[in-house]
Amino acid sequence: MAKKPFSYAWLEGVAQEMRANKDVCYIGQLNIPTATLPTGEVIDLAKEFGLIRTVRAPIDEDLNVNMSIGAAMAGLKMVTAIPSMIPHWGMEFIKNQAGSLRLMTGGQANTSFVLILQGASRVGGPAAQHNYVGGEAAYATIEGIKIVVPSDAYNGKGLMIAAIRDADPVIYVSYSEVGSTAPVEVPDEAYTVEIGKAAVRQEGTDLTLVAWAPATIDVAKALPEIAKAGIKVEYIDLQSIKPLDTATLFASVKKTGRLLVVEHGPYGGFSSHVISEVAQFVPGSKVRKITFPDAPGPGSKEMIEWMRPDAPKILDAAVKMMKL
Repeated sequence: MAKKPFSYAWLEGVAQEMRANKDVCYIGQLNIPTATLPTGEVIDLAKEFGLIRTVRAPIDEDLNVNMSIGAAMAGLKMVTAIPSMIPHWGMEFIKNQAGSLRLMTGGQANTSFVLILQGASRVGGPAAQHNYVGGEAAYATIEGIKIVVPSDAYNGKGLMIAAIRDADPVIYVSYSEVGSTAPVEVPDEAYTVEIGKAAVRQEGTDLTLVAWAPATIDVAKALPEIAKAGIKVEYIDLQSIKPLDTATLFASVKKTGRLLVVEHGPYGGFSSHVISEVAQFVPGSKVRKITFPDAPGPGSKEMIEWMRPDAPKILDAAVKMMKL
């Protein structure tokens, strides 16, 4: 076991599954990724597996999704990376084909593949069309698929391997901010993180705090300040949003009576679904969410930071919730 960055850990998971199963192949839009550790270990999918099992695909998201579905129906397991989180590209084929065909055919048609949505985050610099967040909520409306949202290198690798082995199509949401997090201890061997199982990162009795993907970075900064305010937080990292681990979520809110959800997605984001589930099945609970405002992401870093649901905003919301 060694400390590994997110960029190495998830790719290590792909490489290990490609070594273990000759039917696993990789489609990369324009390039096939490589990753290196400071100690010299290198992962180079194209060099190791050749251009039969690794495909440099054009900038055509519809084509790449369709290729993946067709390859799955022919018996292969594709891991397909699209360096954008704009959700409408390829969505028609995921909705009408990938998410439905296996069930429509009684299991005769296999449409299982992993679609990696890479790169989006609101960090300042890119213009609004490249500052997209919250796309996982749009995909969550599609029946027959699963969605994972890793928050660090450890669950990044474990969720990738679990996604490759899963019988359903899996959307693997890879935010660039998560990719920039500090390296963490990651086992060298293959392992899985269960899809549909949330992680309780911290136990508490006063307030349930829920986040996923880049919002976990803000929560990590807020937790020490919330503790100084005397609030005992139970912090849950969802890890998967479809299926949603309602058992863990409901048990926590029944204990604390309060739910605060932090999300980088804007209006109509997945936080609304989390709150609606809790409001329905844990009656009497007090709920609140903090998100980016309903506005395109500006290129200005200063404006992005002002909009961000950051640690001071999380602390303020937690303190106010304790007065309810």
